[in-house]
Amino acid sequence: MRIISGKLKSRRLSAPKNLPVRPTTDMAKESLFNILNNTYFFDAISVIDLFSGTGNISYEFASRGTKTIHAVDAHVGCIKYINSTAKELDLDISTFKSDVYKFLEKTPLKADVIFADPPYDFEEEQFLKIVDSVFDREILNEDGVLIVEHSKHTDLTKHAKHTYDKRYGGNVFSFFENTSEESEED
Repeated sequence: MRIISGKLKSRRLSAPKNLPVRPTTDMAKESLFNILNNTYFFDAISVIDLFSGTGNISYEFASRGTKTIHAVDAHVGCIKYINSTAKELDLDISTFKSDVYKFLEKTPLKADVIFADPPYDFEEEQFLKIVDSVFDREILNEDGVLIVEHSKHTDLTKHAKHTYDKRYGGNVFSFFENTSEESEED
């Protein structure tokens, strides 16, 4: 995996083979960040990276200037790898070794961008539980976006907060946003 842009542009990272991860492909990640680049100033947002795995997405945000990044994963090896890589690259990434659902139940944190990359073999209900938790607990800031990565075999488009999907090969990014009451009445 490599960092696409920012101060660490083109930096290659090699995660240990024994981590239970499937990092977002460079092509899909580059496309995702092109979308986000048109909406946000990276140095002015906060990010929560759920099911962070190798930290691939967190490093990309940090390289582009994001100062507040929280990476959450239940696997101790993933958290250790993110901590050591962040230290090596001098990136300020806070890590939480936690089950994502428990984290979402208890966190006082809020963010402008929440990225979730759960295992592709999750049931649809498990994906939707993430979305519901984020919105029910008001973890997403106003004008923020929740992005859930999943396979093309999972359909999350029926959720009320779903705004659109972007597909890259077998990868899909589903975008969810707070929709204001006023815009629904117009």
